[in-house]
Amino acid sequence: MSELYRLIHAEKATYPIVPLCRGPKAARSSCYAWWEGEAARRAGQAAHDVLAHEITVLHIASRRTYGLPRIHAELRRPGRRVNRKRVARVMRERDIRGVIRCRRRSLTRPDAKAKPAPDLIGRDFHAERLGAKLVGGITCLPTAGGWLYLACGLDLATREVAGYAMADHHRAELVVDALDMAHGRGGLEPGCVVHSDRGSAHTSAQCRERIRKSGLRQSCGRTGSRLLETDPVLTGNGHLQRGH
Repeated sequence: MSELYRLIHAEKATYPIVPLCRGPKAARSSCYAWWEGEAARRAGQAAHDVLAHEITVLHIASRRTYGLPRIHAELRRPGRRVNRKRVARVMRERDIRGVIRCRRRSLTRPDAKAKPAPDLIGRDFHAERLGAKLVGGITCLPTAGGWLYLACGLDLATREVAGYAMADHHRAELVVDALDMAHGRGGLEPGCVVHSDRGSAHTSAQCRERIRKSGLRQSCGRTGSRLLETDPVLTGNGHLQRGH
């Protein structure tokens, strides 16, 4: 019917409205109602196109990573009200999709049989002296050949890596190798606190024994807490640093 009403509207400037409606048996009231709503429909389509353009610009600016939640939040940021379902509909129409991040692999597997060391750090991740506090952690790195695991010890006085080790596993030997490198370089003072999470690699008997023989003190954070506000492998600018 929309095409019929549109045709009658186009011809009514040339022919009377009555014969135009009589031929296809169209009610004049319906024609007038459709014509009155056409302006509103055009205005709605224009607003729809403007919203689609804004969504496309935000999506491209995010390097095509933003999905519905972030795009909706960005649209609301100027203080205007935008219907979330409308944004979702526009994104479906234009096939705009965000990037779904893979869930981060957790390497903290507590050993139920191991007794964790006390927390000697107490969330105080600062040190006045070199070699006084060392924070250890393991992170996983995706490579073309599979996952690699990096264990390192971070000196809290300089935020530099004092020792590290890499392997295709995250067993206790990986942590011990990183600790041996940090201790072998001679930068740790006697009684240095070696802090870590409660993962089985750090709470293993092998790791505890190596810390004891090296004259250091083991410390473990409480359950469910992060070692640092950032990954212990990374510094503030996101790049791995080594001590000099």
